[in-house]
Amino acid sequence: MNEYALIMRHEDGTKIASPEQMQIWMKQTMDWIGSIAAQNKFVSGTGLPFDDALVVHSNNMVTNGPFGEIKETIGGFVIVKAESAHEAAEFAKGCPVLQGEGNTMEVRRIAKNDGTHQKFKRPL
Repeated sequence: MNEYALIMRHEDGTKIASPEQMQIWMKQTMDWIGSIAAQNKFVSGTGLPFDDALVVHSNNMVTNGPFGEIKETIGGFVIVKAESAHEAAEFAKGCPVLQGEGNTMEVRRIAKNDGTHQKFKRPL
C-alpha cells in the first residue's frame, strides 16, 4: 500500500469566508477526515496559512510570500494510505474544498525510500 498526498488547491486566495462559513467548512472537513480515518487510511494532514510564509530562491534570496493574491494557492494537504492513485482520488472527491468554484485536489504518490524512486543526494 502506498501513501498519497491530497493537495488542496484554491483558485482565488483572496476570497475570505465568514466565520460562520469557516465553522461549517471545518466541520465538513473534520467529518471528511473522520470518514477516511474510519477506514484506517488517514495518515496525517494540515492546513497551510498564508501568514508567516517565506520563499527561498535558488540564489539564496529570501522573500515574503506566497500571497493569497496569486492565481492559485495551496491551502493544505492530507496524506492517506491507498492501493492506487485512483483510490486516493476517490478520497479526494469528498473533500469540502471542492465546493469552492475552481478549486481542485491534486493527488500525488509519496516517494518511498525503497529503490523505486530516486533518492535525494547531496549537491556537489
